[in-house]
Amino acid sequence: MASLWLAGWGVLLLSCILGFVVPSAPTYQTYYFDQKIDHFGFYEDSTFKQRYLVSDTHWRKPGGPILFYTGNEGDIALFSNNTGFMWDIAEEFGAMLVFAEHRYYGESLPFGNLSYSDPKYLNYLTSEQALADFALLIRFLKERSEARDSAVIAIGGSYGGMLAAWMRMKYPHVVVGALAASAPIWQFEELVPCNLYYQIVTNDFKKSGPGCAESINKTWSALNRMFKSDEGIRWLSGTFRLCAPLKSQDDAAGFKNWLSETWVNLAMVDYPYPADFLMPLPAWPIKEVCKYLRNPNLDDKQLLQNLFQAINVYYNYTGNTQCLNTSQTAVGSLDDLGWSYQACTEMVMPFCSDGITDMFEPQTWNFEAFSDDCYKQWGIRPRPKWITSVYGGKNINAASNIIFR
Repeated sequence: MASLWLAGWGVLLLSCILGFVVPSAPTYQTYYFDQKIDHFGFYEDSTFKQRYLVSDTHWRKPGGPILFYTGNEGDIALFSNNTGFMWDIAEEFGAMLVFAEHRYYGESLPFGNLSYSDPKYLNYLTSEQALADFALLIRFLKERSEARDSAVIAIGGSYGGMLAAWMRMKYPHVVVGALAASAPIWQFEELVPCNLYYQIVTNDFKKSGPGCAESINKTWSALNRMFKSDEGIRWLSGTFRLCAPLKSQDDAAGFKNWLSETWVNLAMVDYPYPADFLMPLPAWPIKEVCKYLRNPNLDDKQLLQNLFQAINVYYNYTGNTQCLNTSQTAVGSLDDLGWSYQACTEMVMPFCSDGITDMFEPQTWNFEAFSDDCYKQWGIRPRPKWITSVYGGKNINAASNIIFR
């Protein structure tokens, strides 16, 4: 599951507190701010354009608060259009809304089209540099006379929630508080069990239908048996209507990783209303999925045919998908490439599964193999202790005014 750890976990669980229904056509203005490529050194003195979105329709000026979204690993418009909580409360609080794009994502590319062409250009893709971007952007916004006395609240979900919390910890003079939704700031080193995340995902499926998690758990061994023969591999390709047919047993790991990431993504977007954050989905999509996975005691082909019907809720709810692409698990503007680099440098999050307390195929956390994958892809080695050294891990007693949801 190394590829899942490298690229597929960036978004995590976007909390319902940030997921209320967004106005059908949120209105904002788009701006660009000149940021230093390197805030912490002096040799690299170049700048880039950081994109940010502003909605001041309900802002009570002078002095009304600023709700500042700390951008995640993707196009900032995607998060603006799916962060309903801020839009819901803007009028009540008379707040200005600001959505700041994270460097190296969306349009905020420090080296333009070269940004991902070589690891040397990615050296400035770090959470520390991103937080410094946010701090300087806020300082610029508050230079307006109407905003000089405005309190700034950092808000974010998932990785953005981590950044919101860390923003309050590192720049308490810039933001007076933070709302960090589904922010896994303990998913580093051994602060929590490495399979805790998969247990949380599993619980979503357990609560959504009898036999559902148990059925998914049994599909792994069923798939392993099917992959043992050419006939089984051809049957899987046809049954799952794959755009690129499976060719050999070597495709088994990639196919199962694709399924694993599908279950994770469903847990991310299990909203109580229709949404299209990652895919067009109905309300409570996991409940819809579990309608097809009620009986774990079927033979392999019956179980896997039900599995196909279940994942169709995620990949083909509209009925317009002609075939399933195992190289893609989302249609939104999330950037797996950028996140894989971050995961290979400082955002080293150990994941494992045991197949007993969770519904996933047993996988151990192997840092050495993970590091080797990173070196093959980027020519770099991860630093697993860096985030806890910089941000404190569980030792955050000195921090204040942070709401973790």
